[in-house]
Amino acid sequence: MDPSEVLDGATVVVADGVYAVCRTDDPDPDAFATIQDDSETTVVVDEASPTVAEAVEVDRGWRRLTFDVTLPFDLVGFLSVVASALADADVSVFVVSAYSTDHVLVKASDLDRATQTLRELGCTVRRK
Repeated sequence: MDPSEVLDGATVVVADGVYAVCRTDDPDPDAFATIQDDSETTVVVDEASPTVAEAVEVDRGWRRLTFDVTLPFDLVGFLSVVASALADADVSVFVVSAYSTDHVLVKASDLDRATQTLRELGCTVRRK
């Protein structure tokens, strides 16, 4: 399957909140996402979360874009197409993948440019 087939007509949902990406000592059960490996724990939380104040390091001001489409495991190059298009638009991304969908976080200041780029890829963008 070609990634452009999935992108053409795919819905991207812009979440309401503003997020912080935090390196923490402990997971947060209320986090949108938790990534824990042998060397660190990273959580993506609403900026108003108490975890932000307790974090070892924090990067604030992220907006979440969710691809509201089921992505098959054998789909090759989906994120490559999305990340390359956003990079060409000078938009930095932080990506979180779930079992069957992907979430791309972009800085709030880049949100308009990011959503326009996704529209150019054939996506329908809507606010939550």
